[in-house]
Amino acid sequence: MATKVAQKREYLAMQKAPPPFIWACPEEKNILDWHFIIRGPPDTPYAGGEYHGLIWFPSDYPFKPPDVKMFTPSGRFETGHKICMSMTSYHPSTWNAAWSVATILTGLLSFMLSDEITAGAVRTSEADKKTLAKQSHAFNISNKKFRDIFPDYAKPEMQDLPDMGKGNPATSTSKVVNPTTTTSSPLAIPSSTTETPLTNTSNSLETKDIQSAVPVINGDTRINQPRARPNWMPSWRWVVAVVLLAVVGRLSSFVGL
Repeated sequence: MATKVAQKREYLAMQKAPPPFIWACPEEKNILDWHFIIRGPPDTPYAGGEYHGLIWFPSDYPFKPPDVKMFTPSGRFETGHKICMSMTSYHPSTWNAAWSVATILTGLLSFMLSDEITAGAVRTSEADKKTLAKQSHAFNISNKKFRDIFPDYAKPEMQDLPDMGKGNPATSTSKVVNPTTTTSSPLAIPSSTTETPLTNTSNSLETKDIQSAVPVINGDTRINQPRARPNWMPSWRWVVAVVLLAVVGRLSSFVGL
């Protein structure tokens, strides 16, 4: 069962390095209930949107996965209903006890940006999603639970989350690790790494900021990039110049003789 110590470590980890476009915190009276806010990334139908939801962990967590639902209408998920993902109770066989709240929510955002339809998902037009995004903050601040949990974000004007995907250190220093990596702590705290959520590879992300935050399941995409020439390695022009100077020097010595 999750402990207060684990909950505190998880919350401190969220404060230190929150994922882009995501914020979350537990309820004071129930550490197994984590409320979250997801902001719609730019260049998506959810841009400018603010989405409130809940992760609730079972009493025998971390041996069983949590459930996730969204309260704010988004045009992507059915409000108040459990969302089927590989990190929820719909797929207990794929659950990894080392996955953190940040991992789950990063996977949720990745899934939100996809078009896959599963339990808890709905199909709407892009125009509908944009309309709901514009209405989302007004919907949230009318919700007493949202105001109680997130007083700093329940203001008339929507407030930015700690990391809005603009090159924050928390985003740029994240690393890729294998999704099967386990730790001894049920609520693992990412120090300098970001765990890979076990989501479908078809759930591609649509913004560069989220792509840098969510690792690719089939490996690090950086390994196939061309390597830059080390600063100490001379270019071919310098090599030619040195050779010519040597030849001229030899010719000069012969002329002198």
